[in-house]
Amino acid sequence: MRIIPEGRKPQGRTARGVAEADLRGCGLRLTGPRHAVLEVVRGVESHPTAEEVHRLVRRRLPGVSLGTIYRNLWVLVGEGLLKELPGPHARFDANTRPHHHFLCERCGRIIDVDAELVEPHARALSARVAVRTGFSIRNHHIELFGRCQKCQSRTPGTRGRRRRAVSRVRMAGPAPGESLRRRREG
Repeated sequence: MRIIPEGRKPQGRTARGVAEADLRGCGLRLTGPRHAVLEVVRGVESHPTAEEVHRLVRRRLPGVSLGTIYRNLWVLVGEGLLKELPGPHARFDANTRPHHHFLCERCGRIIDVDAELVEPHARALSARVAVRTGFSIRNHHIELFGRCQKCQSRTPGTRGRRRRAVSRVRMAGPAPGESLRRRREG
């Protein structure tokens, strides 16, 4: 399986220079938070959530709010500089070329897979679904599930860092009189 290289560092120009050129090329104002958001998402190998982007941007700009991060993410997605991966917790992808995703069921990593690997089959599947259902299919996205190479190489007795499934995360705050610490321990 050919995986899209994770190194997103531009050759010849600095990441900062490329981000500035891309923002200006879209006619966007070059604000500190916007520039930092684009650089952070492009600079990480993962597909971060808005909260993760916020945490990383705050290292550079301590006073930036989560609302500012969300607004800038939506602007960058709207301009085609980032892609949004929908779900209970939207994730953002700096790879805007056509591609699909592999999701590791053990560690939770999301890895970009080149579209050329699956496109002939995906187009045939879309055509079959359209013929049988009468749907007008204009786009598709394939997610493959399994274990990544790192998780496969671990021996069965060792356990790596496991991420909890998103559906198990409790989003509500603590009950009145209950501390956050107590909830996490339970």
